[in-house]
Amino acid sequence: MVEITDRTVLIVGGTSGIGRGLARRFVDAGSTVIVGGRSPEPQDGLETVQIDVTDPDSILRARDDVLDAHPALDVVVTMSGVMLTEDLRDPAHIAATETTIATNLLGTIRVIDAFTPHLIARGAGTILTVSSGIAFLPFPLMPAYGASKAGVHAYTESLRAQLAGTGVEVAELVPPAVATAGQEKVNPAALPLDAYLDEVMELLATEPTAHEILVQGVLMHRWAERDGTYAELLERRSQALNTLPDR
Repeated sequence: MVEITDRTVLIVGGTSGIGRGLARRFVDAGSTVIVGGRSPEPQDGLETVQIDVTDPDSILRARDDVLDAHPALDVVVTMSGVMLTEDLRDPAHIAATETTIATNLLGTIRVIDAFTPHLIARGAGTILTVSSGIAFLPFPLMPAYGASKAGVHAYTESLRAQLAGTGVEVAELVPPAVATAGQEKVNPAALPLDAYLDEVMELLATEPTAHEILVQGVLMHRWAERDGTYAELLERRSQALNTLPDR
């Protein structure tokens, strides 16, 4: 199980939304939590560190600052992400694509790379990556987002295989739409944040911990291909393309 008490946890991208909510849950459980972001503001009960996952030097500075202050760090959560719409008929979309991949996928990999040697040296610890239900059932209005999160999933699988036997466990958080960052305004089906976190904390405490942390609300996305609903759901999601100009 992922022990949630008496841990030292770094949540990169934990200054808002799911990340901040998860940070609060770890604090309430008795863990020390550091949250990282580009411009972190002081938060009660949480330490902060400045980190820009698109800047390799920023990641290394943050790593050194965190490990100097918390040599017992044993949980790293890679939460940073952006969700951008793209019109693939417009070549200008490539700017959004590059930002998305640099943040969601390459940023995740760089953070993992920065802290993996420390966790291996400890002989114990947890890496928790964050993908999305969109990794398994694309949302065509956000093509690079889906691609980046599918990449996070594939990378997490390989990371788990390569770290086997080191004492470092690797789990993947797979959120559905959650009512944060304005999602509640565009998606009435978005899961309330507290309800989502209630399920997540319960799943993290199961023994053994699942490789993928799947709440009920994301199962329809995760298993769409297996259940034969993929084509129907993808067509339904494609209706959002009508919001693009000249469609």
